Amino acid sequence: MTARDLRQTLNELGIEVKSASSSLDEETAQTVRELFTKQAVVPAEKVAVPARISVRDLADRLHTDASSVVQALVQLGVMVTANEEVDFGAAEQIAHRFNVVVVPEEEEPTETAAAPPAAEAGAVAAEAAPAAEEVAPAVLAPPRPPVVTIMGHVDHGKTTVLDFIRHTNVTEQELGGITQHIGAYQLVRNGRRITFIDTPGHEAFTAMRARGAQVTDVAVIVVAADDGVMSQTIEAIDHARAAEVPIIIAINKIDLATADQDRVKHQLVELNLVPEEFGGDTICVPISAKTGEGIDNLIEMILLVADLQELTAERDKLARGAIVEAKLDKRRGPVATVLVQEGTLRRGDATVAGVTSGKVRAMTDDRGEGVAFAGPSSPVQIMGLSSVPAAGDILEVVPNERTAKQIAEQRQLEQRQRELRPSAGRVTLQDFYEKMQEGETKDLNIVLKCDVQGSIEALQKSLEQLHHEEVQVRVIHAGVGDISQSDVMLASASNAIIIGFNVRIEPQGRHAAQDEHIDIRVYQVIYDVINDVKAAMLGMLEPVYEEVVLGRAEVRATFSISRVGIVAGCMVTEGRIVRGASVRVLRDGEVVHAGSVDSLRHLKEDVNQIAQGSECGIGVAGFQEWQEGDIIEAFQEQEVRRETL
Repeated sequence: MTARDLRQTLNELGIEVKSASSSLDEETAQTVRELFTKQAVVPAEKVAVPARISVRDLADRLHTDASSVVQALVQLGVMVTANEEVDFGAAEQIAHRFNVVVVPEEEEPTETAAAPPAAEAGAVAAEAAPAAEEVAPAVLAPPRPPVVTIMGHVDHGKTTVLDFIRHTNVTEQELGGITQHIGAYQLVRNGRRITFIDTPGHEAFTAMRARGAQVTDVAVIVVAADDGVMSQTIEAIDHARAAEVPIIIAINKIDLATADQDRVKHQLVELNLVPEEFGGDTICVPISAKTGEGIDNLIEMILLVADLQELTAERDKLARGAIVEAKLDKRRGPVATVLVQEGTLRRGDATVAGVTSGKVRAMTDDRGEGVAFAGPSSPVQIMGLSSVPAAGDILEVVPNERTAKQIAEQRQLEQRQRELRPSAGRVTLQDFYEKMQEGETKDLNIVLKCDVQGSIEALQKSLEQLHHEEVQVRVIHAGVGDISQSDVMLASASNAIIIGFNVRIEPQGRHAAQDEHIDIRVYQVIYDVINDVKAAMLGMLEPVYEEVVLGRAEVRATFSISRVGIVAGCMVTEGRIVRGASVRVLRDGEVVHAGSVDSLRHLKEDVNQIAQGSECGIGVAGFQEWQEGDIIEAFQEQEVRRETL
């Protein structure tokens, strides 16, 4: 639902709202939240399974993929492959996670019971009614707090906004007033929890901003009303778009005499973020982090946007979360900040994160206080891992430390194997088709860097005109200047290639590209860019197969051969007939059978092929109703290279 649809719904409820920036009183806001947080009720499905069943068959009956079932079994401490079998007890536990009730296969009724007579139907229904009421339907996962990322240009007031919300003084603790690490904080407003991730705005920490966008539900882009949209503002918007999260624009510093909100909004229009006042769907909230003006309205907008997404997460399951930040503390050892995404993380849990494992020995919240457990959307700092995990790794709880260690060791082995194949998993222009995910529409994501703005406009327009019903070029970010580490990290997060035009690659960018295995192409001629991308798109297209006729033969007589059946005595009139080739039998111009050549004889010898002008005996699998005059047409399918879009 868009903001415009929400306003229309509120107006239908008798609530007058002029724009998304309009304030709502607490009673009205609570009514709206209840309207959008009602959860649907879905009854659990019943599935019959035998005493032992293979993982693959179980996955089919649960309507999921085998890898998901294997992963769930690993969390239970059961190490199996997709082709191995599990007992009924294990199948029952796994099915519960997918909201499915399993029953022994022998208890499944084999015949449909006869319908009761009409006279008895009412009595039967009356007796069944109480039983039906006793069956409690399964309820979807409960709501979880939203995770909000605050991004924007350096010194535009991101940390100051969060500082005012938290009523603390974080900014002065940071070097030069610029955030030096990712901090995750949770606050309670109007009885609801909100988790904020404060990502750095300085270019040196652009990679951290990309990590923040990967775990967020709502992105708040802070733009200073006096400076307007800057280079890092555009980068922040591109990161949020790449993560496909809703964007709220917070126009900060409106208390300054030089503030110009209209200029900021017109700049946003140029970035395809059209404010509601201009007829678009982008929510723009004017605020002052210094005086606090508009902060309450900003929080209300965050909650409304989050409610529209109907965010939910299971609590009664093994925890799973993302590593936001990690470091090696001289006194405490490896310390990691974890954002729990589902389940409940408890002190004492055995965990695995990337290639490291361990046990949660201690856990503190964002205020530094010790906690025993943390639910979905809660940021906590944990200790007890064997080594420092990488930011962005997924932390998972497993049954015991032994299982965690086995999984970590297996991942270490897989990581070493990937290092021997450094390009695996990354898209390049040469092998883009093989790297594409399955789907009807394929996207070629491009980060474009040029020497001047005019080159960007010309190249971006030319690239986006290279379209096809199966392929789409997406320029996810375009900017002026050399290729930097920031560009590489965005390409890494979006599985994109980087194209540079009359620019250089910065040393840090080159090193990052080597580490992340990102394909960078630098050109001096626009036509070379277009031709290379066009070639990549041709490689992306689904292959086209063309039927090639190998030869034809006419049936002149039929023979009955013991242990073979009826074969056709033929004369090859065109081309050649090949054993194993696909054939169709034509009679009076119509196809009466399609199959393949399973026997081919010349005189009394078996042959692999027979050429034009020769007589032969042909047997076709599954067909013996030959008639004189039938035409046998042999053919094969060959892939045809696509030369045009």
